[in-house]
Order: sequence, then structure tokens, then C-alpha cells
Amino acid sequence: MNLFKLNQNFDSIVAMIDDEETEIDEQTLFDTLESIKLNREVTLDNIATLIEKNKAYATAYAEKVKSLQNEKKRLEKVNDSLQSYMTQAMDQAGLKELKTENHVLKPRNYKASVVVDDTSVIPEKYMVTKTTVTPDKTTIYKALKAGEEVPGAHAEPNRKTVIK
Repeated sequence: MNLFKLNQNFDSIVAMIDDEETEIDEQTLFDTLESIKLNREVTLDNIATLIEKNKAYATAYAEKVKSLQNEKKRLEKVNDSLQSYMTQAMDQAGLKELKTENHVLKPRNYKASVVVDDTSVIPEKYMVTKTTVTPDKTTIYKALKAGEEVPGAHAEPNRKTVIK
């Protein structure tokens, strides 16, 4: 039996979820679920199966994204090395320009990169102080829970069903 076997009535839900072009709003999803005439146990079991399926795909996609990002970084590093070699080879040969069958190569000077070796010895006039002000959500939560009103903030219920 397929791990993600669903009742046929859930085909419309699966079609909505699998359509990568369409953003599913919560109300449409709820309305579609309500239109399926199955008993509560079967409906909730199918929903739990959909959630497990989506989590499995999301995990696989996250791993694929990480793998692709690592490959992108690797290729960029290789390209930087190849670029460096090509520039050194042209500089050593004293070439200002090289025309090949497919390319025109010209070594060029760009704005120099600043490399900071040790921030502790840089004079204060070259340092920048950055301050970030953000709400302290832990303190706000404690205040709201104690019955205080916090202007600009409110507690929002966070209930979910555990799938085992």
C-alpha cells in the first residue's frame, strides 16, 4: 500500500496543492475540504496523509536547495580561480588584448577590494557603530500573559494537531 494513499475524493485537494502556479488561500482550501462529503475520521486521516506527504517533499526540496547552493558556490570558486589564472597568464605575456576564435579578452583594473585583517587596530574614525532596535517578544509575551495591554502587539492563538 502507498504511504500517501488518499481517498479519491481528495483528488481536487491534491490538484490544488500540486499546482505550482497557483497560490492556495486558506479559505479556498477550507471550502474545498468542506465540500468533500466523507466522515470526519476519513477526512482528517486524509488531511494527515497530505501533511506528511507535503513535509516529505518540503524536506527533499530543502536538501536539494542546499545541494544546489553548495554546487553554485563551488562553481563560482572554480570560476574565480580560472579568472585569476587567465589574468595572470595575460599579464605575464604582456598582453593588453587577446582575440580568440570565440572571445575577446582584455585584462582590466577594477576598484581595489578592502581587506580588513584585524579590526582591533583600526583607528576609531574608520569604524561605524550600528544599532538595531527590535521588539523584545519574550517580554511582550510575558506582559500579555499577565493581562497587561501592550500597544501595537497582541497574542495570537497557536493551536495545531500532532500527527503520530
